Amino acid sequence: MPPATGAGRADNPRRAVDDLASAAGRPLLEMRGISKRFSGVHALIGVDFFAWAGEVHALMGENGAGKSTLMKILAGALNADSGEIRFDGRPFEAPSPGHALHAGIALIHQELSMVPHLSAAENIFLGSELRRGCLLSRRRMEAAASELLRKLDANFPPAAIVGGLSVAEQQLIEIARALRHKSRLLVMDEPTAALSEHESMRLFTCIEQLRAEGTAIVYISHRMAEVTRLASRITVLRDGAVAGTLFRGQIEPRKIVHLMVGRTLEDFHRGGDRRKPGRTVFRARGIGDGRRVHSASVDVRAGEVVGVAGLIGAGRTELARLIFGADRATEGSVELNERPIRVRSPAKAMESGISYLPEDRKDQGLFLDLSVQTNLSINVAGLSSRLGVLNRRELRRQAVVAMAEFNVRADALDTRSRLLSGGNQQKVLLSRVLSTKPQLLILDEPTRGVDVGAKADIYRMIDDLASKGVAILLISSELPEIIALSDRVFVMREGRFVGILDRSLGEVTQEAVMARATGVGGGGFLVD
Repeated sequence: MPPATGAGRADNPRRAVDDLASAAGRPLLEMRGISKRFSGVHALIGVDFFAWAGEVHALMGENGAGKSTLMKILAGALNADSGEIRFDGRPFEAPSPGHALHAGIALIHQELSMVPHLSAAENIFLGSELRRGCLLSRRRMEAAASELLRKLDANFPPAAIVGGLSVAEQQLIEIARALRHKSRLLVMDEPTAALSEHESMRLFTCIEQLRAEGTAIVYISHRMAEVTRLASRITVLRDGAVAGTLFRGQIEPRKIVHLMVGRTLEDFHRGGDRRKPGRTVFRARGIGDGRRVHSASVDVRAGEVVGVAGLIGAGRTELARLIFGADRATEGSVELNERPIRVRSPAKAMESGISYLPEDRKDQGLFLDLSVQTNLSINVAGLSSRLGVLNRRELRRQAVVAMAEFNVRADALDTRSRLLSGGNQQKVLLSRVLSTKPQLLILDEPTRGVDVGAKADIYRMIDDLASKGVAILLISSELPEIIALSDRVFVMREGRFVGILDRSLGEVTQEAVMARATGVGGGGFLVD
């Protein structure tokens, strides 16, 4: 593998890699001058990408930057218009993903391709089953699968039915399948998107083990903490071209963001330092459900962003659902504009002036098989009707305005929402949530699973909404996001608020938030 630190300038990746090849030997994978066009639009422009055996090479960029296209060309799902690929020193061209897998290149997609009613062993050997005559040899497959799973430190048997396993365990099966084919290069696309912190740590241990055994790993992720932990190099694509390559000693989140979008992330969220919150718009007093949330009190003022921080399982989403009426509160009261309200359902909440962006946009937010236009206008369709007949022209006009205002990138208004990138899906959902013109906006993980460019757009929207007087309750697992955007931070632990930190008093720091969230005390106002 290449040295962990080394020469090589981010602004001249080709010369840097050529110098490195001279110093560290031939790369396992060489992709030179790869270009691809779709309907006259450049998806890739002369991309150079290299991977050495025994290294983790992170591939980053906004959605649409060309990452997936580059990897699909490598895996045989697409053909390049020009360029050269060499694998293990020899010219390489895969006419199909099956050919690439046979050659030793495995692509593990974010959406796992498991057959849920089959066992782990049967999924590992799917398409290349071991047989004794005309019959499947389950004993041989389970024995071989057991050895592969043991190597990955899996704690489930090869006979386990996949449908009963966690996402993390299913990913181990995908990796075992790749190892079964003796894959020398693994491409992992957003592998921790659906994993808990504990499951992610298990995956990282597995990646380090594979790397130590000489497997080359191309790691695609938007998560800075992961790539800075795992990667020996990071290549960033922007608008289909290589924006730069950073070596281990150069890897810093600010440099990565600058390569991805041409600016630093701090440029996008400075509104919190300029805000002057007004009257109290929303107040919850002692709200709870008797199970996950207990006697929680929180208030939000006009033009203020109140962050809700805490560890996984602290009760943040459960609190949001109680406020929005998605779950039933068994204690406490809610006020909007100093008037008591009873929120018994999401419809009642929206009617009262409360909107909610859920953390799971696919299962709880968007109608994925409906068009972008329908998703944008579904909350206000009734306002554009007369005598029960929809004014389709007006709804279309409103959708066009919303797409422009929220910078939604879609081929057409009638594009199915599931075909959009994660960031554009989130912006469609946010536009729909805001179409009811709420006085209180609850944002639950608003930037989860989106790229840096979409994240910057969402940060700007939050700042703009606050400047217009909207009261915002922000829930996020990304501590830097909470710190950057919030005027005050309410910290939850085990279903209760345990601390309030105020930006104007200089209390909003990562150390103070984590001290409260973990229960070690220190800094800010402590809630008994």
